[in-house]
Amino acid sequence: MNKALREAMSDTPVVCLAGPRQCGKTTLARVLKPERAFVSLDHPPFLDAASADPAGFVDSLPGEVTIDEVQRAPGLLPAIKLSVDTDRRPGRFLLTGSADLLLVPSVTESLAGRMEVVRLMPFSESEKERRPGRFLRDFLAGRLRPSLRPGTAAPPAPELAARLVAGGYPEPLTRAPARARQWHRQYVRSIVDRDVLDVSNIQVADQVGRLLELLAVRNGELFNASRVARDLGLHRGTVSEYVSVLERLFLVRRLLPWHRNPGKRLVKSPKAHLIDSGLAATLAQLSAGDWLTKRQRMGHLLESFAVQQFEAQAGWTDPDLRFWHYRDRDGREVDLVITLGSRTWGVEVKATSTPGRSAGPGLRRLAALCGEDFEAGIVLYNGSDILPLAEERMLAVPFSELWTR
Repeated sequence: MNKALREAMSDTPVVCLAGPRQCGKTTLARVLKPERAFVSLDHPPFLDAASADPAGFVDSLPGEVTIDEVQRAPGLLPAIKLSVDTDRRPGRFLLTGSADLLLVPSVTESLAGRMEVVRLMPFSESEKERRPGRFLRDFLAGRLRPSLRPGTAAPPAPELAARLVAGGYPEPLTRAPARARQWHRQYVRSIVDRDVLDVSNIQVADQVGRLLELLAVRNGELFNASRVARDLGLHRGTVSEYVSVLERLFLVRRLLPWHRNPGKRLVKSPKAHLIDSGLAATLAQLSAGDWLTKRQRMGHLLESFAVQQFEAQAGWTDPDLRFWHYRDRDGREVDLVITLGSRTWGVEVKATSTPGRSAGPGLRRLAALCGEDFEAGIVLYNGSDILPLAEERMLAVPFSELWTR
């Protein structure tokens, strides 16, 4: 991530380091450029000045400056545009934001061609293990090979379950499980009380919190706005607006459906995943001890966990990668579809230590639809060996490969 940020600042006048609150953006910005002037809009005097007179505030800043939590004063962005139009030196403004500025139309209009966004997410498992995180790179490059490891025991299921419910936010990782859950609950409360109002016109922010809890319970399932609206007693359009706010605040990601025909991707149902499996587990009241007794819900949580790992590794592998899910009318599914142009890979997630001999109907169907564009498929499982499957270009791969490579 340091490399991506440095590269962006070397040739772009405005760089925004964006990601959820408490994922380490401010720390990274300070460590990367400790000599820069630093202005936090969480500090009321700075926020008041920036909101009252954006142009005057920007004019008063040094030539190179870091502005923390810039989404709190969106009026600064047109003023920054005017400033960089007269002085386009690279790296002038390093912004941090706990809202996705690319989902705010006024921002993309103001800073088009002038700003690059670098995203920082909660820690991946490879980052927690201080490993390079090269699994996605090796998978895309076709470097995965069958590998039997006699005498190597599969990771116990409780270890994998513990990883799911821990998640990747730095602060709760230092706490005991009960204290980590308390942190997650207060984290959501603080965002609902403050950040929702900063990035939207929503007046009843508590309804957004209720929606987030419901999405946590249904994490990894197909998102049906009409059903959610009925369950919460809201209008369908209101639910869609609230989900957009949760996406903007890096709490939820919608995984769009893959289809051979790009036009049909727009009319099929996405899947809703919370951005962090630990946060999802707390809001859904799941613990590591539920691995055996609540198999379906833990399976959905495991799917979200896998998506989280791939999305994180994509940040330092290839920014042009795109992620989808696949489901056809016959119920054949692929949990994660990865595309780079027309090239396509499939990932199936199994909460089992015995993957079976076949990749399953979903991956087979995806491969048939893609033809020569299909590169490879894997079934992630909780074992120790990389195993060939009956289908060509398909492997069963241990989850641990995500954080040991």
